Amino acid sequence: MNDSSWGAPARDDYAAAWGPSDQGPAPAGPAYDAHQAEQTRPMPIVPPEEPMPTPPTPPQKKRAGRDLRAAIGVGVGLGAVIIASLFVWKAAFIGVITVAVVVGLWELTSRLEERKAIKAPLVPLAVGGAAMVVAGYVRGAEGAWVAMALTALAVLVWRMTEPPEGYLKDVTAGVFAAFYVPFLATFVAMMLAADDGAQRVLTFLLLTVVSDTGAYAVGWRFGRHKLAPRISPGKTREGLGGAVAFAMAAGALCMEFLVDGGTWWQGLLLGLAVAASATLGDLGESMIKRDLGIKDMGTLLPGHGGIMDRLDSLLPTAPVVWLLLVIFVGTG
Repeated sequence: MNDSSWGAPARDDYAAAWGPSDQGPAPAGPAYDAHQAEQTRPMPIVPPEEPMPTPPTPPQKKRAGRDLRAAIGVGVGLGAVIIASLFVWKAAFIGVITVAVVVGLWELTSRLEERKAIKAPLVPLAVGGAAMVVAGYVRGAEGAWVAMALTALAVLVWRMTEPPEGYLKDVTAGVFAAFYVPFLATFVAMMLAADDGAQRVLTFLLLTVVSDTGAYAVGWRFGRHKLAPRISPGKTREGLGGAVAFAMAAGALCMEFLVDGGTWWQGLLLGLAVAASATLGDLGESMIKRDLGIKDMGTLLPGHGGIMDRLDSLLPTAPVVWLLLVIFVGTG
């Protein structure tokens, strides 16, 4: 086949102009040297094959973000330790607070160093934090403030043993950690020092837990409107309403039946204050974790995260409950 429409032009001087071909007919395709090609043919146009349809992926069932069974087991275990130490021997409960404070400081300072290269000195914080809790229990508010001031001074001095680069941010973070964890926890120790201290601490713990539970239950079932989407997307205004309702009801019961000299209407006010402080504390730690780019402060408690993830609402609520109980029923 020598169709001039596809091959070389039909001219007598073609061989003279280009020379004879010694390679035979060129294979089909355009990418060959014109000096060698006697005939070229277009590549056949083959329509692309239709991709095989992918079977639809079955929808995945929603799963809880944490191991619920482990969370319940850890929660029951912690509750048993707290109740036993609280009502059997007050000094043992002071030990529980101290351990929680030291571990919480370790988690916080570790995350600050890992994520922000901030080296808040742990040793003076841990020693000073333990001293704060004991001083608050033995000497009250004055002892707690003195221990706080000495801890801040110890942080400044301890950091002087290292190079000056980053001194200001390290010391600032250290003083913040001293105030945020052990100083706020000291108010629990001061509650315990009253004659009915075990009942006061139990009221504080129950109201905080009930507030968190009410927020979760109502928010999960009825939550539609976000409370603070940039800080904690899971929290809703409906959940906040649940926290207030649950905490006020629990507060009325606790003040009527647990706290000496308390009345139900005082419990309503106490529950309202607890719901507000617990929510603000939760949002505050959520802000810290967002700044650090982490979900949890630690992994010590399966299903819960770290110690600090359990203290987020308890720490800022402690001074609120201590103050209101002093106003309502006295120091005991």
